[in-house]
Amino acid sequence: MSEDSRRFATKQDPTKALLRRNGRAPWLELVFHGLCAAVAWSALVVLAVLLFYVTKRGWSVLSWQFLTHAPSRFAHKAGVYPALMGSLWLIGLTILISVPLGVGAAIYLEEFARPTRWNRFLELNIANLAGVPSIIYGVLGLGVFVRWLQLGRSVLAGALTMSLLILPVVIIAAREAIRAVPDSIRQGAYALGATRWQTVRDHVLPAAMPGILTGLILSVARALGETAPLVTIGALTYVVFVPHSPLDPFTVLPIQIYNWASDYRREFHDLAAGAIVVLLAVLLSINAVAVVIRHRFEKYRPR
Repeated sequence: MSEDSRRFATKQDPTKALLRRNGRAPWLELVFHGLCAAVAWSALVVLAVLLFYVTKRGWSVLSWQFLTHAPSRFAHKAGVYPALMGSLWLIGLTILISVPLGVGAAIYLEEFARPTRWNRFLELNIANLAGVPSIIYGVLGLGVFVRWLQLGRSVLAGALTMSLLILPVVIIAAREAIRAVPDSIRQGAYALGATRWQTVRDHVLPAAMPGILTGLILSVARALGETAPLVTIGALTYVVFVPHSPLDPFTVLPIQIYNWASDYRREFHDLAAGAIVVLLAVLLSINAVAVVIRHRFEKYRPR
């Protein structure tokens, strides 16, 4: 390489020039890279060990009887069917409630709201609510939905409580996805005579949908694994019936897992491990559906 070429390469890559001037920089970079890799691999190893241990203990109890029978005081007769159906009822209603409200609020705040003091105050409170402990939402759900609205210990009360829990995360993720859509898409739609709502509906929202669904996946995973808010509103720990309407009492898989894991008998610990495997399967199935939908919207993403 000629002297001019080396000089040009140095000008184009200022990082290399900095590393040549500071002899310690390459070592610091290697140490930092090694620490990051060690932390990442440590987390993956711990997760793999936990999954292997749970799957190994729970695999022996997984059967069609385990999935279709109700809990029992006898381990060989116990199943997760009421808790499984309660979880599906709960997460289905939670998605139906939280997604339209969260995406609608994000669209309003990003595309229609003016930068007033009230809107800035609203945005600040949404960001703060995303970090509130889940037990606080359980207390709120107990006071508002269970007692004031008199919904009782029903699936609807649990779904409304879980919707409050994940709504700030859905709003923040949707706002970031909408904000990432280039302004040129909006300007092009306006230039062709589209109204603001037509621009948002037909251009901005499809382009932002992959990011919105990513936030939804994280929110659903949190809602499906939460226990404290549901215990607070009075979700049952031993249920042998399946909810048939949103106003029926219910239990969910995390509560059933806790009930079996706290038992002193070892065979019930195996049942808890099997229920964890079922919970992971349900979570992965829901996430897989969201990922497929997200990939269908990838064609709208600007390149």
